[in-house]
Amino acid sequence: MLIFTLLIFAYLIGSIPFGLVIGKLIYKKDIRQFGSGNIGTTNAFRAFGKAGGTLVFVCDMLKGMIPVLLASYLDVSWHPLLFGGMAILGHSFPIFLKFKGGKAVATSFGVVLAYHPIFALIAIASFFISLYITSMVSFSSIFAVAFALALSLFYQDWVLTFVTLLVFILIVVRHKDNIKRIRQGTESRVPFGLRKSQKK
Repeated sequence: MLIFTLLIFAYLIGSIPFGLVIGKLIYKKDIRQFGSGNIGTTNAFRAFGKAGGTLVFVCDMLKGMIPVLLASYLDVSWHPLLFGGMAILGHSFPIFLKFKGGKAVATSFGVVLAYHPIFALIAIASFFISLYITSMVSFSSIFAVAFALALSLFYQDWVLTFVTLLVFILIVVRHKDNIKRIRQGTESRVPFGLRKSQKK
């Protein structure tokens, strides 16, 4: 019963659309009317600026952290990452938004950060290195998860590898339009890294 309750809780907390909630409560804006229309962190930076984008990132990250930490604290028999996986599913397919959610990058990072901080920090470092080189958040997100998947093999934690593989598949699918634009050379870039330096 406890495991079932935690799974439902993880999915429901993951389903909270913080990008939409923060936009309407604080900025009086509907994030879905800006940029890509996505409720996640990247679009939150476009719609609300640095402060708003950071707030959405932190809240989405916490959605992933809380179920993992709670499962660990209660010492349930199931692996903590499985509850984190439910939070990721909640973010991607939220019941509160007719199952149309975000791309789960921030929430996935929160899940791994709660479970294995060093692993998460190495993965996020690969994201920023890629972002510095390419200035593309979408490409860097995919690259970071692919890097994390390869890195997980060295830990011999097969639940970690399995969950990372599912996250990789999910993120690739949710970024299919971005991948098409990357191949066409039309993907949007952020003013960060080599691109910004070259402009100067």
